[in-house]
Amino acid sequence: MARRAILLILDGVGIGEAHDARQYGDVGSHTLGHVLAATPNASLPSLERLGLGDLAPLEGLASGRGTAARCTLQPASAGKDSTTGHWELCGVHLAQPFPTYPKGFPAEVVEEFARRTGRAVIGNVVGSGTDVISRFADEQARTGAWILYTSADSVFQIAAHEGVIPLEELYRGCQVAREMLVAPHNVSRVIARPFVGPSGAWTRTANRRDYSIEPTGETLLDALAAAGIARDGVGKVDDLFAGRGIRSTHTRDNAEGIRLVDEWLRSRAGGLLFANLVDFDQLYGHRNDVPGFYGALRQFDDALPSLLSGLQEDDLLFITADHGNDPSTPSTDHARERVPLLMVGARVRPVRLAERATFADVGATIGEWLGVSFRGRGTSMLREVVA
Repeated sequence: MARRAILLILDGVGIGEAHDARQYGDVGSHTLGHVLAATPNASLPSLERLGLGDLAPLEGLASGRGTAARCTLQPASAGKDSTTGHWELCGVHLAQPFPTYPKGFPAEVVEEFARRTGRAVIGNVVGSGTDVISRFADEQARTGAWILYTSADSVFQIAAHEGVIPLEELYRGCQVAREMLVAPHNVSRVIARPFVGPSGAWTRTANRRDYSIEPTGETLLDALAAAGIARDGVGKVDDLFAGRGIRSTHTRDNAEGIRLVDEWLRSRAGGLLFANLVDFDQLYGHRNDVPGFYGALRQFDDALPSLLSGLQEDDLLFITADHGNDPSTPSTDHARERVPLLMVGARVRPVRLAERATFADVGATIGEWLGVSFRGRGTSMLREVVA
């Protein structure tokens, strides 16, 4: 049977401040450490068996054991958003971070977006999605205007009530924004943020869409496509690569994502499965919800034995993250953190590797495993990991 690789991203699940966290205002951030320390009787037995407890002192997880090859990864690219992290995992480094807008977008950007879409714009503030919707949804319902907001990340977020602005129009508006936001306003992502409900009971729906800028260099996905190797996605992966090199099945929550990964593992599909489980970040990290974050970790941990039982003889599974999002800190934004890496497969030696200097070593390892010459900005770990 042909080799397969599974790259599974636990979105926002960092494991301690990165070497340059001070430059990002993230000294002391430790997503996994703080979530587990704040949770009475914390336990992640499946991840513990793989060796997660060897990668940092983690409450409730023993060290000195592990059936996976394991290490931590330092970020090398500038920035701490999902696009940057996913691109780096696939071999691309960014020298400069994407632009951010701590005071909102310039008037000329807002006016051009309104002109091109034919709708007025309200908001243009920095804030969390739930707060912004509670502040502006009544006005949006009255006027039919777009609600525009951003955060500490490089995002142009457009919220609209599905009963006021149809989803397809919201998506078209995001595509217009993506086309117009070029340098120096080349934000990482334009995000559709639809919601429903009556006044005072607004609820965001699962119909979010991300419109990313195209990768600035060749990625692992490009190399696999050129070699004719199949690439399947679960979650928002295709959005983060502007649809280049991969198509993805979007999911409503982690439970659906886990189910789709399990189905792929037990199928005759080949090549690469690239999956993102976003609830850690989207539902809990950004909302400073420590119990919710731990609950999502337990949900994944409980599902892990089933996923591992679906691995075939020539499968190589990579469990990692794209950045941190520590829900215990005052900030509701991403954190500049190292990320864990657990590598699992029938031929994997259970070794503890030294920390890697870039996420790109993951893409280089997958490239070698699947038989392509692509290494990007990384160095393959395969010879250290596979017997």
